[in-house]
Amino acid sequence: MIAEVLLVLAGHSSSLFPTDHNLHPAFRPLLHPGEEQCLEALGHIASRYRNIKKACATLSRSKSRYVCALCAMLNQILKDEYEKLVVDTEAKVLKRDPDLVSNGSFVPLSALRATFAEWDSPLTALETLMNQLQAQKHWQPGPLIDMLLARSKTGVYRIADIISRLSVAVQRVWRSQLSAFLVHGSLASSDPLASADFTLLDGTMPSCISPQTKESIIYVGRAIATIKAKKWENQLPREQAVEYANLLETVLPEDQYKFDLVISQIRINVSEWLWLNVLTRKDVEDAVISLASYFLLRNGEFSLALIREIERLKISRLTTRSGVASVIREQDLNLALLRASLGTTAQHDPSLLHLHFELPAGPLRPLLPSLANSKTLSSSVASNSSEVTSFDDLLLGTNLILSYNVTWPLDLFLHLSDLQIYAALFNYLSSLRKTHTQIHTCWTSLSNAQRARRRWTGLGEGGTAEDLEARRELLRCGWGVVRDMGWFLDTLLAYVMVDVVDVEFRRLKDLLGNPSRGRAESVSKHPSSQNIAGQANADPSTYLDFTTLRNIHTTYLERLLTGCLLSNPALTAILRPIFEVCERFVAQVERWGGDVLPALLFEGSLAPGGDDKVGAMVQERFQVVSEINESLHKLFDLFYEQLSLSTSQQPFMATGDASKSILMNASVANASTLQRTSIRGKGSKGFEGEGEVRRHVERLLLRLDFNGAFSKPRASASEQTQWEGGMSIL
Repeated sequence: MIAEVLLVLAGHSSSLFPTDHNLHPAFRPLLHPGEEQCLEALGHIASRYRNIKKACATLSRSKSRYVCALCAMLNQILKDEYEKLVVDTEAKVLKRDPDLVSNGSFVPLSALRATFAEWDSPLTALETLMNQLQAQKHWQPGPLIDMLLARSKTGVYRIADIISRLSVAVQRVWRSQLSAFLVHGSLASSDPLASADFTLLDGTMPSCISPQTKESIIYVGRAIATIKAKKWENQLPREQAVEYANLLETVLPEDQYKFDLVISQIRINVSEWLWLNVLTRKDVEDAVISLASYFLLRNGEFSLALIREIERLKISRLTTRSGVASVIREQDLNLALLRASLGTTAQHDPSLLHLHFELPAGPLRPLLPSLANSKTLSSSVASNSSEVTSFDDLLLGTNLILSYNVTWPLDLFLHLSDLQIYAALFNYLSSLRKTHTQIHTCWTSLSNAQRARRRWTGLGEGGTAEDLEARRELLRCGWGVVRDMGWFLDTLLAYVMVDVVDVEFRRLKDLLGNPSRGRAESVSKHPSSQNIAGQANADPSTYLDFTTLRNIHTTYLERLLTGCLLSNPALTAILRPIFEVCERFVAQVERWGGDVLPALLFEGSLAPGGDDKVGAMVQERFQVVSEINESLHKLFDLFYEQLSLSTSQQPFMATGDASKSILMNASVANASTLQRTSIRGKGSKGFEGEGEVRRHVERLLLRLDFNGAFSKPRASASEQTQWEGGMSIL
């Protein structure tokens, strides 16, 4: 009987257990209840073993190399441990081992049960694993590895050990595919890691791999594959390829820290080699100049022409009869780009062809400027200061993104996150420039209307004495509002374009031309850069390694974000309402015919019946202008207060690695990242860091409070309401 039981445990069928683990009824009267229980327990173990072996035989024919590797490892584990235990137990019985054979004559079933008890839990876990594998037709490597790693995190040591070995077997197969992609740029025909356009496929990466590492894998694999496909003159040296393959053999994805470190090291070394052999400094300098000209509005005539062209496009669609022609599409905006370049220096710039607009919400019908009550704007700033503030809908009225087509090999230097930062800066700067232009246009309209009126009224505003006084107060208040708006926008625009954009762009050009200022830290962190420079026989004073290049450019973007106040959510939450209040005032003046005063012959100059009361139209306009004036100055006070606090509270330091791109996504994710991004501090050698960017903000504070209008005590509320719009000069 013992021989029969051992055969059952080895996976053979027997009359003892005709179905699964249930003992044959004919044997039950012959057995003690304890013996019957031991036999059924051994039948359970044998049944699970047979189910596992059967499932392995089925799954081994799977098309997935990862499932086949798992089955092969599981068969090996069962052969080396479980089947060996069956053979060793049979040998002990034949040798009459006293540990198993009592009195040298009989073998207790309880002893046999105790011998195989250690496999009770592991076989149960493996049977459940096999059932889960069979329940799904096709397994991607990412979910498969995640599932195995999750199952290995158990308190039962034998289960954790077996599942961990299965996970390692699958990870090794995945690592071989990764090594082929990173070292040789090749993708497997079945279960590839990436698509033909080098985009990671869903389910190919375990969740333990960080987004930065995924981006680095695509970066390196695409670069190596592209170089081989284009049959570049200089290919990656064989010695480096062998070195990278050996590095990958030492790590597995489950060890996230070491795996990320190895991928990062491979990326840095490949980037350095590409910088020396593929990507030239001229390509980088041309791209930086192009991005600064169009995204940072350094090409002033083109940016103004583009804003006017977009306004003209909206007006033309508003005046068109309803139909397809009244809808603004992406091709209309891209055509506006080309029209705006006519007669400017951008007309013959080939980089203009890389620009194009995107409408995430799809085609839209243009809308007139909103005349909504702005009283709630300043009151809602405090409650919304922690929320994301976006400027991407101020230029057109809906989300509008300016994109830049980056081709190989320039995409080795410019990443998607960098372009998203440029797009965010363009939205902010173009919104500021558009509002500034509208206020200047409004000023011109008010001036022309006053000249035309003074031809008939002389030095006054016409009407009776009381009517003249009311009209004079309305006019002075309107002029005060437009003057304060113009002053604030002039100050902010001059600060952003001169003290931030121009200064940072000149610094970037200087660092690219004199890399010895910015490469000390990068070389100390990455000694391989020195080796590459030495291999290239480059002069250390003029050699610029790729890590330092990425460091310089990322720091440049971070300093722009901080200098433009986009890294401070409290300030951006105030700036947008200021732009909206200015736009509302301009829209009101346009609605009134280009003047805050109603014409003398219009209704409302005098009340009906001959009374000396001011007409309803003048009262209505005075109320609207006073309300805008009050909201505007509340926002000015809040802005100055938050700006003053930012100089003492804002850390002016970045915690990220400048050699990597800032992780961002479109719109909301993009803006939320801007909140967490600030410039690098004094720890970075070669960059002035905290002090100089802090001085940027201090210059803006000095300009805003040049005559002490914000810092000096204010007049009473009644006097301020009456005279602030027309008399106080900020």
